Amino acid sequence: MAFVTANWNPLGEAFYRKIELYEMGWNLKDGLRECLVAAAPYGALLKGHNRRSPSARPQLEIYSSSGLPLASFPWKSGVVKQLGWTVSDDLLCVQEDGTVLVYDLLGGFKRHFSMGNEVSQSQVLETKIFHSPYGTGVAILTGALRFTLATNIDDIKLRRLPEVPGLQGAPSCWAVLTQDRQSKVLLANGSHLFILDNTACTPVTPPGLSPQASSIVHMCDSFSYKYLALLTDSGHVWMGTSNLKEKLSEVDTKIKTPPKQMAWCRRPKSQQPSAVVMWDGLLIVVGECKETIQYHLDDDSILVPELDGVRIISGTHHELLQEVPGACEEIFKIASMAPGALLLEAHKEYEKESQKADEYLREIKEQSLLSEAVRQCVEAAGHEHEPETQKTLLRAASFGKCFLSNFPPEQFVSMCRDLRVLNAVRDYTVGIPLTHTQFKQMTVQVLIDRLVYRKLYPLAIEICRYLKTPEYQGVMSRVLKHWACYKVQQKEESDEVIAKAVSVKLADAAGISYSEIATKAYESGRTELAIKLLEFEPRSGEQVPLLLKIKKSPLALSKAIESGDTDLVYTVVMYLKNELNRGDFFMMLRNQPVALSLYKQFCKHQEQDTLKDLFNQDDDHEELGNLYNVNVLYICVAVDEYYKAKNEFSAKTTEDEMRLLRFQRELEEKKGELLVGFSLHDTMTTLLSVGLHKQAEQLYKDFRVPDKRFWWLKLKSLAEKEDWEELEKFGKSKKSPIGYLPFVEVCIKHHNKYEAKKYVSKVTPEQKVKAHLAVGDMEGAAEAAIERRNESEISTVLSRCSATTDHLLMERLNRAKATAVKK
Repeated sequence: MAFVTANWNPLGEAFYRKIELYEMGWNLKDGLRECLVAAAPYGALLKGHNRRSPSARPQLEIYSSSGLPLASFPWKSGVVKQLGWTVSDDLLCVQEDGTVLVYDLLGGFKRHFSMGNEVSQSQVLETKIFHSPYGTGVAILTGALRFTLATNIDDIKLRRLPEVPGLQGAPSCWAVLTQDRQSKVLLANGSHLFILDNTACTPVTPPGLSPQASSIVHMCDSFSYKYLALLTDSGHVWMGTSNLKEKLSEVDTKIKTPPKQMAWCRRPKSQQPSAVVMWDGLLIVVGECKETIQYHLDDDSILVPELDGVRIISGTHHELLQEVPGACEEIFKIASMAPGALLLEAHKEYEKESQKADEYLREIKEQSLLSEAVRQCVEAAGHEHEPETQKTLLRAASFGKCFLSNFPPEQFVSMCRDLRVLNAVRDYTVGIPLTHTQFKQMTVQVLIDRLVYRKLYPLAIEICRYLKTPEYQGVMSRVLKHWACYKVQQKEESDEVIAKAVSVKLADAAGISYSEIATKAYESGRTELAIKLLEFEPRSGEQVPLLLKIKKSPLALSKAIESGDTDLVYTVVMYLKNELNRGDFFMMLRNQPVALSLYKQFCKHQEQDTLKDLFNQDDDHEELGNLYNVNVLYICVAVDEYYKAKNEFSAKTTEDEMRLLRFQRELEEKKGELLVGFSLHDTMTTLLSVGLHKQAEQLYKDFRVPDKRFWWLKLKSLAEKEDWEELEKFGKSKKSPIGYLPFVEVCIKHHNKYEAKKYVSKVTPEQKVKAHLAVGDMEGAAEAAIERRNESEISTVLSRCSATTDHLLMERLNRAKATAVKK
């Protein structure tokens, strides 16, 4: 505690500190020299090294933030121009031909994509990987001195930016900015600055830039893209807003050689702009005053911009440089009389059993600042990295709380939980040195995902249990599912052992699909394990498709029959019909009477010739006779009903009269074609078309016509007659087995939007967007897509929006889409 301020350095009205996070565990002979290095943001440094050696194949190595190796493999592809990390911790390797290879953080290849033919032909000159509201993007400067951008690698849409006038060679420096939800390129060509967007190349001038500058040699933007720092050849660092409309400060570094790297270093809500500039062996921090802070570097290093500072990585150490948070400064600053500082002193005296503790407490109480003192100590504890300092501050806060009767405990309890989690993930063996500010910005769910990606399942599960993450968020289930998918790929243990371990671990977990785990086992070549895992899957609809995929058709048919779901049985039967020869197919059905019965019902309506073959093979002459006579019976019944209907029903229109006459003629014709047969489908369609709904329903009951088919036929019939009142009654009669989207669509097809809107509210959540779009309700479609957080549905609604009339709605949808992509 006595040395908390030992590494503080003043700059203007603020202090800066450099904290050692780790001594690096790797063993690099030449340090970081001659390596391509990339580090992921939010403390989760994962470094990809592409060693360039004339005598050996380059080696790609991935390390944790503490320098522990995660993966290593020889590079067998093309020349790599840039490495970078996505928001979901995937490694991007950009080659000089414009091909981008994507690996997971353990070195597993995932996919690749191209940045276009033009990039491939003219080759990559320079490239930058950046993060935008839409996801991770790639910007490339080609050998033809043209820029190509992709703002989201998960939805590749290449943009070729306009040409820069007067550009004869590579620009002195450039950066990607995100302004107004659009990615742009800021480029320096000598002393001239240009902003490139989709349509134009616009020259810009930073306000108040030093007249001594003849060119801009380096630039960097802040973590939030709101601020910008420019370094000129005269050694001046200009800092201002990224839209180049406001200057914040300008500092002379007195060094005119180009730096190796520059990064923005500003805490959220800080009043002072600051940037870090690094040369060989020297690092300078500049702010809004003329003074600077200088640090000497022993090894080659890289800078990693963060939300609340800059990480410095060398061959031996990993450090964090940041502005000292306000609460820490208030408490630990020499001779501070802030309430938090007095409370800390009071607690120290209390532990010494000194009466001075009472004096300090009285001084705080007299100013009515005891609540503020507790708050400062709790907040400062969150910003400290040393556990002992954290404990001291939290004990002081707990001591102060004893003298408050109405202090809310939530902040104190939440901070204790957060720090326990942070200290666990900061551990050397884990290597995720998050600050409390970064943790709150990242959220617990994203941290759990990062642990899962590293296969740190025990720690992820313990954090979920400790923080008591709600079941509805599905965090614990997601961790267990990832663990199970990883477990089934292990070759060391037997199928029985793995299946038992998975079932025991997942016994109390909700919402986990064993079929997904079984699929992963099958893809890993463990078919028997996949079958064992499917035994734990309670939903037959999930079991059967995978059993069919792994060629276990008899078992799939048995499971479908056990489920009692006729649709599922039909699915398996149709699959078997297409996969097996006719003899084997019939033989399998004979061993399953339920399936055979359902298939016969299907053949009665769809394939009577096949049904005849079945009856002939079984020498079932009675059924064969029934097959030929059933159509005659219903034709006669339909004719009788027609004459009865004609006596009771007076045609309201000529069209109705014509329909009845046509029906009579068709029936008379069919009576002479007994052997050909008048299909059940034709009979029902005709009965419905002339309004004989009761007779059609009786037919439906007698022959057990599938509910879905009957509802479709009646729906189409009522819509064609434009009998909207009867259609509404039909829709309310009972729950529709085909859902209510068909009701919407058939009304729209017949140009009746008013009737269609009656059924939109009944549509399932998965079909809400489509239903709202069908009736032209853009607001409703947007609400439904945003509520489901479905990126595909949001994109569909966006594609239907008009830029002139729906611009506010489009902005809202774009925000929702960005949130869905991050998750």
